[in-house]
Amino acid sequence: MSWRQLSFSLPAERVEAVNERLEHFGAQAVTFTEGDDEAVFEPAPGETPLWRRTRVTALFDETTDTRTIAAMLQAEFPDLQDWTHDTLEDQPWERAWLEHFHPLNFGRLWVVPSGQAPPDPDAVRLILEPGLAFGTGTHPTTALCLEWLAGADLHGKTVVDYGCGSGILAVAALLLGAERAVACDIDPQALSATRANAAKNRVAERLLCRYPEKMPSIDADVVVANILAEPLIQLAPVLSALVRPGGWLVLSGLLRHQGEDVARAYRSAFRFEPPAVREDWIRLCGRKEEQRRVEHA
Repeated sequence: MSWRQLSFSLPAERVEAVNERLEHFGAQAVTFTEGDDEAVFEPAPGETPLWRRTRVTALFDETTDTRTIAAMLQAEFPDLQDWTHDTLEDQPWERAWLEHFHPLNFGRLWVVPSGQAPPDPDAVRLILEPGLAFGTGTHPTTALCLEWLAGADLHGKTVVDYGCGSGILAVAALLLGAERAVACDIDPQALSATRANAAKNRVAERLLCRYPEKMPSIDADVVVANILAEPLIQLAPVLSALVRPGGWLVLSGLLRHQGEDVARAYRSAFRFEPPAVREDWIRLCGRKEEQRRVEHA
């Protein structure tokens, strides 16, 4: 079976209306990418970022007349531009994805696609399925968090993955020896992906998935949050309360210049180590101050 692909660019404010029309015309899938050189960095959980000029690609079955659809869209939305029409031959898309995703090493941890083995047979292996939410270990912020987890002693510990995406950090923590993990996200697809990845790696029985409003009362040994600077600042009271005294807070999703502002929001309770840097992204790691007994004379 072949597919017909229609692609064009449009202003971001048109995306919602045009997407509805594409669905009306029978589009099987619609994707959004940058329409110019504007960068949009990693989104917060549950967000769908758009560029000021966004490129839309719609996939239809092979019998669809995409040129007629384009003409109707152009009449309704004159500011649509840069039209392309293509025919795509069917293929096993997940296997195509695997051709570009190879085993990734993070110290004693390897992240590998299903069906592949890490070069080191004694390594901890995390099997990741393609196409399940955000988080494969390729982004610098995810890599920074995985490196920290792989270098920590997690044996018997409780770990919280706040803004879990694909659940890669929670699953990694369990494989690396954590006794239990709690994965939290506002996006139901993220929680579904996390459960699927945990089951694939045979750690589902030690994982709890929750929406933020359903989080249990917990004294975590480690809280990892790989989101964005502004949400991390806003979440400072919530994340701080989840960490037990003496426990660790690991924050990423930050550009280098945002580190000080984020650290300031937590500094009353945490003592931070120097940030770790990868490309222009950083990871902050802080230990919660032990509660001190006040003695009276």
